[in-house]
Amino acid sequence: MKTIKILANDGIHIDGQKALEAAGYQVDTSKIAQDELPTKLNDYDVVIVRSATKIRKDLIDQCPNLKVIARGGVGLDNIDVAYAKEKNIPVYNTPAASSQAVAELVFGHFFTLARFLQNANRDMPTKGNIEFKALKKSYAKGIQLRGKTLGVIGFGRIGQETAKIGLGLGMNVIAADLYVEQATINLDINNQRVPVTLNTVALEKLLAESDFISLHVPSVGKPIIGTDEIAAMKEGVVLVNAARGGVVDEAALLDGLDSGKIFAAGLDVFESEPTPNAALLNHPRISVSPHIGASTVQAQKNIGMELAEKITGFFQN
Repeated sequence: MKTIKILANDGIHIDGQKALEAAGYQVDTSKIAQDELPTKLNDYDVVIVRSATKIRKDLIDQCPNLKVIARGGVGLDNIDVAYAKEKNIPVYNTPAASSQAVAELVFGHFFTLARFLQNANRDMPTKGNIEFKALKKSYAKGIQLRGKTLGVIGFGRIGQETAKIGLGLGMNVIAADLYVEQATINLDINNQRVPVTLNTVALEKLLAESDFISLHVPSVGKPIIGTDEIAAMKEGVVLVNAARGGVVDEAALLDGLDSGKIFAAGLDVFESEPTPNAALLNHPRISVSPHIGASTVQAQKNIGMELAEKITGFFQN
């Protein structure tokens, strides 16, 4: 019987790898460059990717032996999903595995921006010993999240996890989504599950009423937040994008920050990864991270195990 060969081109957690190997599959974690995949990927039955590797129509056509495409994460914009399905190749992702990790990173940025920590952490090592009082005064106008309105754009699993944290903090939460009309968020309070049902609202209403905004939408080829949307926001809004680079117009974002319309912004993703715009990286009211939304030990383990379960399930059936 032929051994199933799996290329984890963007890596896989060791627990997921062991689960696949225990099922009798060969797992290769060696990175193959994108331009070499047309000549090498056809040696494999399964390819596992994250956001770096692109699986497009031409590559699928060049690899007739490919039986499964798996994405460690939520977004599938780096895979031609519809064409793969036309060729009877299933495409699996892991929407549940990393939702909490991404939501927690969003609030990491919210808290950082609300209390100027992105700048305080830069200033304290160089100025803290001689300008302590001045720094204390300059960073004494932070804001608290409790009682503020959190707007969640995109109300799938990650958006709902983000809403859950906001509700737990005592925020008023509203959400907008093109497809989801209602969702029930289960809060765990004193070991009891308390359901909170939220109806989604129009994007225009969300923009007008939110003090904090978090995006959880796929890439659609154009910005969802641009000049007009920023103009419709409340004065002094805080915006975080941990979804996809390009869903926020970065030039419009910088204009909004410089005008004061946007109080601060947090970015985990960028239009030009892996070389983000230097103006974004160095702006005093932007908190940045290098696309690490799902990069926690727990999330990566969950992703690896979910991938292993789906791949083994396919071949066993």
